[in-house]
Amino acid sequence: MDFEDVMETVARTFEVTGVVLLAAGSIVSLGGAAVARRRGGSAVAFESARRNLGRSILLGLEVLIIADIVTTITIDQTVESALSLGLIVVVRTFLSFSLEIELEGVVPWRRQQRSSET
Repeated sequence: MDFEDVMETVARTFEVTGVVLLAAGSIVSLGGAAVARRRGGSAVAFESARRNLGRSILLGLEVLIIADIVTTITIDQTVESALSLGLIVVVRTFLSFSLEIELEGVVPWRRQQRSSET
């Protein structure tokens, strides 16, 4: 097994881990929302599902970005691959940023200011 084969295995492992995190996080979030619905009603369940599902998506996206970086840096070292990685990272970063704002209700650089006001 040479270096490229090992790095392909590493990248695939990160990809599988990212997908598992997305799927498992979704299932756990929805299960938690069902429990929250029984305890506190629909509004509590919705907020719980939304918050936990968003966190699962953020974590899964971060792991998938790692897989893309490993692939581009170690396996497919072409300009086209680097540009493709750049585009993927920009899109996923935008998604992560949007989800973070949606979950927290404030842009990240204002989070500390908001917490000191409360």
